[in-house]
Amino acid sequence: MSADQSSGAAQDSGAAQQFAIQKIYIKDSSFEAPGTPESFKHKWEPKVNLELHTDGRGLAEDTYEVVLSLTVTVTNQDATAFLVEVQQAGIFHMKGFKDGELEAMLGSFCPNILFPYAREAVSDTVTRGGFPQLLLAPVNFDALFAQHRAKRQQKQDESDKPVH
Repeated sequence: MSADQSSGAAQDSGAAQQFAIQKIYIKDSSFEAPGTPESFKHKWEPKVNLELHTDGRGLAEDTYEVVLSLTVTVTNQDATAFLVEVQQAGIFHMKGFKDGELEAMLGSFCPNILFPYAREAVSDTVTRGGFPQLLLAPVNFDALFAQHRAKRQQKQDESDKPVH
């Protein structure tokens, strides 16, 4: 293959990939503060537990919805101060990605885009509930996706082993 042919092939594959954000929205949100107003009287020493889940699905050709679900449970003095659940969603146009690349886009790249919106929704909700602002630390979705992929591969390898 000549140098011209190889560079042309690289340009074609790069040009074929398209990504666009079509919409970002809150799909579901809830807030519970079971101990109020008594919980406002206690010294504020919160313990935060964050649970994350991502889900991606096709809506139409080259169009996908990704939902980032956050559940934040905060305890204070061994009692639940509040619980916030947010499903931050987005609709994304993705074209020209191979299966492995598309899986990474849905499981890592898109959640990285959605997380700041979800973090803001959590912070606003907590503040409106009468509690001090809650700022969630950034999440490394690339690392979480790599761990998920490695665990899935390990399970597949174990199930492929012959039984003696």
